[in-house]
Amino acid sequence: MKLSFLLWLASILPQPAADQVCLATTVYLEARSESKVGQMAVAEVAMRRRESGRWGKTVCDVVRAPGQFATTTIRNNRVVDEPAAWNTAWQIAGRSLAIWALPRDRRKFVVPDADHFVLADSVSPGWIKGPPVATIGAHNFYRIN
Repeated sequence: MKLSFLLWLASILPQPAADQVCLATTVYLEARSESKVGQMAVAEVAMRRRESGRWGKTVCDVVRAPGQFATTTIRNNRVVDEPAAWNTAWQIAGRSLAIWALPRDRRKFVVPDADHFVLADSVSPGWIKGPPVATIGAHNFYRIN
């Protein structure tokens, strides 16, 4: 299945199904080779951004914000061709949406307050100010806003 199909599907589905498609797609593209904890951390960043409202009101808005997540930085003809990884990303997205539906004081966070992440071995973006909140697998997580 192509990325373009998944994003189109999300555009016609009702909420919250659309958000699960968008979040699963993001987890798959950003962290499919990471542990489930690492994948939850990536999902948590997207959910925290949605909660803040700075990047959009829905998860799909957030992950489609220009240049923020892989859904906008890779080609739309990219094929999602690892069924086991997609299944895990789908489960992670569903679990994350369920957690964020809880009152804030009942949520358990993997990367508290993190609203950005970057590959640990990549060039450091200019927005990094200080040490990461956490490093999980190949990603560093930061609180910027």
